[in-house]
Amino acid sequence: MKDQRVPRRWRERPYYSLDAMLRARFGEKVYKVTLNGGMSCPNRDGTLDTRGCIFCSQGGSGDFAADPKLSITEQIDTQIAALSKKRPIRKYIAYFQAYTNTYGPPAYLERIFKEALAHPSVVALSVGTRPDCLQEETLDLLERLNDVKPIWVELGLQTIHEETARYIRRGYPLSVFDGAVKELRRRDIDVIVHVILGLPGESREELLETIDYLNGQNIQGIKLQLLHFLKGTDLGREWEAGRVREMGREEYLDGVIACLERLSPEIVVHRLTGDGAKEQLLAPLWSCKKRDVLNLLHREIKRRNTWQGKKFGKDDSDGTAGYVT
Repeated sequence: MKDQRVPRRWRERPYYSLDAMLRARFGEKVYKVTLNGGMSCPNRDGTLDTRGCIFCSQGGSGDFAADPKLSITEQIDTQIAALSKKRPIRKYIAYFQAYTNTYGPPAYLERIFKEALAHPSVVALSVGTRPDCLQEETLDLLERLNDVKPIWVELGLQTIHEETARYIRRGYPLSVFDGAVKELRRRDIDVIVHVILGLPGESREELLETIDYLNGQNIQGIKLQLLHFLKGTDLGREWEAGRVREMGREEYLDGVIACLERLSPEIVVHRLTGDGAKEQLLAPLWSCKKRDVLNLLHREIKRRNTWQGKKFGKDDSDGTAGYVT
Protein backbone atom coordinates (compact mmCIF):
# COMPACT_ATOMS: atom_id res chain seq x y z
CA MET A 1 0.00 0.00 0.00
CA LYS A 2 1.24 3.47 -0.85
CA ASP A 3 2.20 5.87 1.92
CA GLN A 4 -0.87 7.87 2.98
CA ARG A 5 -0.07 11.48 3.79
CA VAL A 6 -2.04 14.59 4.49
CA PRO A 7 -2.09 16.61 1.22
CA ARG A 8 0.75 19.12 1.32
CA ARG A 9 -1.51 22.17 0.97
CA TRP A 10 -3.40 21.17 4.15
CA ARG A 11 -0.43 20.56 6.46
CA GLU A 12 -1.52 23.32 8.83
CA ARG A 13 -5.21 22.36 8.76
CA PRO A 14 -6.08 19.08 7.01
CA TYR A 15 -9.13 20.20 5.11
CA TYR A 16 -9.79 22.64 2.28
CA SER A 17 -10.84 25.61 4.36
CA LEU A 18 -12.65 28.72 3.18
CA ASP A 19 -9.79 30.84 4.50
CA ALA A 20 -7.26 28.91 2.40
CA MET A 21 -9.41 29.27 -0.71
CA LEU A 22 -9.96 33.00 -0.19
CA ARG A 23 -6.28 33.71 0.42
CA ALA A 24 -5.38 31.82 -2.75
CA ARG A 25 -8.06 33.56 -4.79
CA PHE A 26 -7.81 37.12 -3.45
CA GLY A 27 -4.27 37.16 -2.12
CA GLU A 28 -5.15 38.04 1.48
CA LYS A 29 -7.58 37.55 4.34
CA VAL A 30 -11.21 38.21 3.38
CA TYR A 31 -14.14 38.69 5.78
CA LYS A 32 -17.90 38.47 5.37
CA VAL A 33 -20.43 41.18 6.08
CA THR A 34 -23.92 39.77 6.64
CA LEU A 35 -26.74 41.68 4.99
CA ASN A 36 -30.52 41.78 5.22
CA GLY A 37 -32.39 42.46 2.01
CA GLY A 38 -35.76 42.64 3.77
CA MET A 39 -37.17 39.54 2.10
CA SER A 40 -39.44 36.81 3.39
CA CYS A 41 -39.72 33.09 2.63
CA PRO A 42 -42.38 30.92 0.94
CA ASN A 43 -42.31 28.79 4.09
CA ARG A 44 -43.50 31.81 6.09
CA ASP A 45 -45.73 33.96 3.87
CA GLY A 46 -48.34 31.24 3.27
CA THR A 47 -47.14 30.12 -0.16
CA LEU A 48 -45.96 26.80 1.30
CA ASP A 49 -46.52 27.31 5.02
CA THR A 50 -46.66 30.04 7.64
CA ARG A 51 -44.48 28.41 10.29
CA GLY A 52 -41.09 28.29 8.59
CA CYS A 53 -38.74 25.32 8.91
CA ILE A 54 -39.09 23.58 12.26
CA PHE A 55 -35.71 24.89 13.50
CA CYS A 56 -35.91 28.39 12.04
CA SER A 57 -35.91 31.42 14.33
CA GLN A 58 -37.86 34.59 13.68
CA GLY A 59 -34.69 35.99 12.12
CA GLY A 60 -34.90 33.40 9.39
CA SER A 61 -31.24 32.30 9.71
CA GLY A 62 -30.32 35.96 9.70
CA ASP A 63 -29.98 36.58 13.43
CA PHE A 64 -26.53 38.05 12.86
CA ALA A 65 -27.41 40.05 9.75
CA ALA A 66 -27.41 43.85 9.65
CA ASP A 67 -30.38 46.13 10.30
CA PRO A 68 -32.76 45.97 7.30
CA LYS A 69 -33.80 49.57 7.94
CA LEU A 70 -30.40 50.64 6.61
CA SER A 71 -29.54 50.78 2.94
CA ILE A 72 -27.28 48.01 1.65
CA THR A 73 -24.34 50.42 1.50
CA GLU A 74 -25.02 51.55 5.07
CA GLN A 75 -25.23 47.94 6.24
CA ILE A 76 -21.85 47.21 4.66
CA ASP A 77 -20.20 50.38 5.99
CA THR A 78 -21.52 49.81 9.53
CA GLN A 79 -20.10 46.29 9.68
CA ILE A 80 -16.80 47.26 8.08
CA ALA A 81 -16.40 50.00 10.69
CA ALA A 82 -16.96 47.52 13.51
CA LEU A 83 -14.65 44.86 12.07
CA SER A 84 -11.90 47.36 11.26
CA LYS A 85 -11.59 48.32 14.92
CA LYS A 86 -10.20 44.87 15.65
CA ARG A 87 -7.94 44.28 12.63
CA PRO A 88 -6.97 45.84 9.31
CA ILE A 89 -9.17 44.37 6.59
CA ARG A 90 -9.36 45.48 2.97
CA LYS A 91 -11.60 42.90 1.28
CA TYR A 92 -15.08 41.63 2.08
CA ILE A 93 -17.74 39.24 0.83
CA ALA A 94 -21.26 40.68 0.86
CA TYR A 95 -23.43 37.88 2.26
CA PHE A 96 -27.21 38.18 1.94
CA GLN A 97 -28.16 35.89 4.81
CA ALA A 98 -31.59 36.63 6.28
CA TYR A 99 -34.52 34.54 5.03
CA THR A 100 -34.65 33.68 1.29
CA ASN A 101 -32.59 36.15 -0.67
CA THR A 102 -33.89 35.47 -4.17
CA TYR A 103 -37.51 35.60 -3.03
CA GLY A 104 -38.37 38.95 -4.52
CA PRO A 105 -38.97 40.75 -7.83
CA PRO A 106 -35.91 40.46 -10.10
CA ALA A 107 -35.79 44.25 -10.48
CA TYR A 108 -35.48 44.66 -6.70
CA LEU A 109 -32.87 41.90 -6.49
CA GLU A 110 -30.87 43.56 -9.23
CA ARG A 111 -30.90 46.87 -7.38
CA ILE A 112 -29.69 45.56 -4.01
CA PHE A 113 -27.18 43.09 -5.46
CA LYS A 114 -25.66 45.76 -7.70
CA GLU A 115 -25.47 48.14 -4.77
CA ALA A 116 -23.52 45.56 -2.78
CA LEU A 117 -21.19 44.74 -5.67
CA ALA A 118 -20.51 48.43 -6.28
CA HIS A 119 -18.97 48.85 -2.85
CA PRO A 120 -15.20 49.25 -3.34
CA SER A 121 -14.33 46.85 -0.50
CA VAL A 122 -16.61 44.04 -1.72
CA VAL A 123 -14.86 41.39 -3.82
CA ALA A 124 -17.67 38.81 -4.07
CA LEU A 125 -21.37 38.33 -3.41
CA SER A 126 -22.86 35.33 -1.59
CA VAL A 127 -26.63 34.80 -1.68
CA GLY A 128 -28.39 32.46 0.75
CA THR A 129 -31.59 31.06 -0.70
CA ARG A 130 -33.84 28.07 -1.35
CA PRO A 131 -33.49 25.96 -4.52
CA ASP A 132 -37.21 26.42 -5.22
CA CYS A 133 -36.79 30.21 -5.35
CA LEU A 134 -34.57 30.52 -8.40
CA GLN A 135 -36.74 31.53 -11.32
CA GLU A 136 -35.08 31.81 -14.72
CA GLU A 137 -35.06 35.61 -14.70
CA THR A 138 -33.24 35.56 -11.35
CA LEU A 139 -30.75 32.98 -12.59
CA ASP A 140 -30.05 35.14 -15.63
CA LEU A 141 -29.50 38.14 -13.35
CA LEU A 142 -27.00 36.21 -11.25
CA GLU A 143 -25.21 35.10 -14.40
CA ARG A 144 -24.83 38.71 -15.57
CA LEU A 145 -23.60 39.85 -12.18
CA ASN A 146 -21.11 36.98 -12.10
CA ASP A 147 -19.27 38.76 -14.92
CA VAL A 148 -18.80 41.78 -12.63
CA LYS A 149 -17.58 40.05 -9.47
CA PRO A 150 -17.82 36.41 -8.29
CA ILE A 151 -21.32 35.30 -7.30
CA TRP A 152 -21.91 32.38 -4.93
CA VAL A 153 -25.30 30.86 -4.15
CA GLU A 154 -25.84 29.07 -0.85
CA LEU A 155 -28.59 26.43 -0.84
CA GLY A 156 -30.16 25.13 2.36
CA LEU A 157 -30.43 21.41 1.57
CA GLN A 158 -29.83 20.10 5.14
CA THR A 159 -30.48 16.43 4.16
CA ILE A 160 -31.17 14.27 1.10
CA HIS A 161 -33.66 12.11 2.99
CA GLU A 162 -37.29 12.92 2.18
CA GLU A 163 -38.72 11.70 5.49
CA THR A 164 -36.42 14.03 7.43
CA ALA A 165 -37.14 16.84 4.96
CA ARG A 166 -40.86 16.49 5.65
CA TYR A 167 -40.25 16.52 9.40
CA ILE A 168 -38.26 19.76 9.26
CA ARG A 169 -40.81 21.26 6.80
CA ARG A 170 -38.19 21.97 4.15
CA GLY A 171 -40.94 22.29 1.56
CA TYR A 172 -39.34 20.93 -1.61
CA PRO A 173 -38.18 17.51 -2.93
CA LEU A 174 -34.59 16.58 -3.67
CA SER A 175 -35.22 16.81 -7.42
CA VAL A 176 -35.70 20.60 -7.06
CA PHE A 177 -32.27 20.89 -5.44
CA ASP A 178 -30.73 18.85 -8.26
CA GLY A 179 -32.30 21.12 -10.87
CA ALA A 180 -31.14 24.29 -9.11
CA VAL A 181 -27.54 23.07 -8.92
CA LYS A 182 -27.54 22.20 -12.62
CA GLU A 183 -28.95 25.59 -13.62
CA LEU A 184 -26.50 27.50 -11.44
CA ARG A 185 -23.51 25.54 -12.67
CA ARG A 186 -24.66 25.92 -16.28
CA ARG A 187 -24.18 29.63 -15.63
CA ASP A 188 -20.78 29.07 -13.95
CA ILE A 189 -22.07 30.18 -10.54
CA ASP A 190 -20.44 28.54 -7.50
CA VAL A 191 -22.78 26.53 -5.26
CA ILE A 192 -22.39 26.14 -1.50
CA VAL A 193 -24.64 23.63 0.28
CA HIS A 194 -25.80 23.69 3.91
CA VAL A 195 -26.01 20.34 5.73
CA ILE A 196 -27.25 19.92 9.32
CA LEU A 197 -25.81 17.33 11.70
CA GLY A 198 -28.05 15.98 14.46
CA LEU A 199 -31.42 16.12 12.69
CA PRO A 200 -33.97 14.11 14.72
CA GLY A 201 -34.36 10.54 13.49
CA GLU A 202 -31.33 10.61 11.20
CA SER A 203 -28.62 8.03 11.74
CA ARG A 204 -24.90 8.53 11.17
CA GLU A 205 -25.20 6.37 8.05
CA GLU A 206 -27.93 8.61 6.66
CA LEU A 207 -25.82 11.70 7.32
CA LEU A 208 -22.92 10.15 5.41
CA GLU A 209 -25.29 9.25 2.57
CA THR A 210 -25.98 12.99 2.24
CA ILE A 211 -22.22 13.64 2.01
CA ASP A 212 -21.77 10.86 -0.57
CA TYR A 213 -24.62 12.28 -2.61
CA LEU A 214 -23.15 15.78 -2.60
CA ASN A 215 -19.80 14.38 -3.74
CA GLY A 216 -21.60 13.41 -6.93
CA GLN A 217 -23.06 16.87 -7.44
CA ASN A 218 -21.23 19.76 -9.08
CA ILE A 219 -20.89 21.84 -5.91
CA GLN A 220 -17.96 23.98 -4.83
CA GLY A 221 -18.52 24.41 -1.09
CA ILE A 222 -20.24 22.98 1.96
CA LYS A 223 -21.32 24.23 5.38
CA LEU A 224 -21.61 21.62 8.13
CA GLN A 225 -23.98 23.01 10.75
CA LEU A 226 -24.79 21.70 14.22
CA LEU A 227 -28.53 21.57 14.87
CA HIS A 228 -29.51 24.26 17.37
CA PHE A 229 -32.66 24.20 19.49
CA LEU A 230 -33.87 27.78 19.77
CA LYS A 231 -36.49 29.42 21.95
CA GLY A 232 -39.76 30.15 20.18
CA THR A 233 -39.27 27.52 17.45
CA ASP A 234 -41.29 24.35 17.00
CA LEU A 235 -38.10 22.32 17.33
CA GLY A 236 -37.29 24.13 20.56
CA ARG A 237 -40.68 23.17 21.94
CA GLU A 238 -40.07 19.54 20.90
CA TRP A 239 -36.79 19.63 22.86
CA GLU A 240 -38.43 21.21 25.91
CA ALA A 241 -41.03 18.44 25.87
CA GLY A 242 -38.28 15.80 25.81
CA ARG A 243 -39.27 14.39 22.43
CA VAL A 244 -35.93 15.09 20.75
CA ARG A 245 -32.37 15.40 22.02
CA GLU A 246 -29.34 17.48 21.15
CA MET A 247 -25.99 16.08 20.03
CA GLY A 248 -23.25 15.79 22.62
CA ARG A 249 -19.94 17.50 21.92
CA GLU A 250 -17.92 14.32 21.35
CA GLU A 251 -20.71 12.89 19.20
CA TYR A 252 -20.67 16.01 17.07
CA LEU A 253 -16.88 16.04 16.70
CA ASP A 254 -16.97 12.40 15.62
CA GLY A 255 -19.71 13.15 13.10
CA VAL A 256 -17.88 16.12 11.60
CA ILE A 257 -14.70 14.07 11.20
CA ALA A 258 -16.65 11.26 9.54
CA CYS A 259 -18.14 13.78 7.10
CA LEU A 260 -14.74 15.28 6.31
CA GLU A 261 -13.22 11.88 5.68
CA ARG A 262 -15.95 11.09 3.13
CA LEU A 263 -16.00 14.55 1.54
CA SER A 264 -14.35 15.18 -1.82
CA PRO A 265 -11.02 17.00 -1.30
CA GLU A 266 -12.05 19.46 -4.03
CA ILE A 267 -15.01 20.86 -2.05
CA VAL A 268 -14.27 23.92 0.07
CA VAL A 269 -15.32 23.65 3.72
CA HIS A 270 -17.02 26.95 4.58
CA ARG A 271 -18.11 25.97 8.07
CA LEU A 272 -17.59 23.16 10.58
CA THR A 273 -19.97 24.34 13.27
CA GLY A 274 -22.36 27.23 13.70
CA ASP A 275 -23.36 30.13 15.92
CA GLY A 276 -26.66 30.24 17.71
CA ALA A 277 -27.76 33.54 19.25
CA LYS A 278 -26.96 32.94 22.92
CA GLU A 279 -30.11 34.63 24.18
CA GLN A 280 -32.21 32.24 22.05
CA LEU A 281 -30.23 29.02 22.45
CA LEU A 282 -31.80 26.21 24.46
CA ALA A 283 -29.34 23.49 23.49
CA PRO A 284 -26.65 22.39 23.04
CA LEU A 285 -25.10 24.97 25.35
CA TRP A 286 -21.57 23.65 24.77
CA SER A 287 -21.78 25.04 21.23
CA CYS A 288 -21.57 28.60 22.59
CA LYS A 289 -17.81 28.14 22.98
CA LYS A 290 -17.18 27.97 19.25
CA ARG A 291 -13.41 28.49 19.46
CA ASP A 292 -13.06 25.70 22.03
CA VAL A 293 -15.09 23.36 19.82
CA LEU A 294 -12.93 24.09 16.77
CA ASN A 295 -9.73 23.68 18.78
CA LEU A 296 -10.92 20.31 20.05
CA LEU A 297 -11.88 19.31 16.51
CA HIS A 298 -8.44 20.18 15.12
CA ARG A 299 -6.71 18.27 17.92
CA GLU A 300 -8.89 15.22 17.35
CA ILE A 301 -8.23 15.29 13.59
CA LYS A 302 -4.51 15.36 14.31
CA ARG A 303 -4.76 12.60 16.91
CA ARG A 304 -6.57 10.35 14.45
CA ASN A 305 -4.11 11.21 11.67
CA THR A 306 -7.00 11.91 9.33
CA TRP A 307 -8.01 14.52 6.74
CA GLN A 308 -10.66 15.60 4.26
CA GLY A 309 -11.11 12.97 1.57
CA LYS A 310 -9.33 10.17 3.39
CA LYS A 311 -12.23 7.84 2.60
CA PHE A 312 -13.57 9.67 -0.45
CA GLY A 313 -14.63 7.23 -3.15
CA LYS A 314 -13.06 4.31 -1.31
CA ASP A 315 -14.33 1.12 0.26
CA ASP A 316 -13.05 1.49 3.80
CA SER A 317 -14.28 -1.89 5.00
CA ASP A 318 -10.70 -3.18 5.22
CA GLY A 319 -9.35 0.02 6.70
CA THR A 320 -7.18 0.84 3.68
CA ALA A 321 -9.08 3.85 2.34
CA GLY A 322 -7.06 6.99 1.91
CA TYR A 323 -6.27 10.07 -0.13
CA VAL A 324 -2.75 9.65 -1.46
CA THR A 325 -0.67 12.60 -2.69
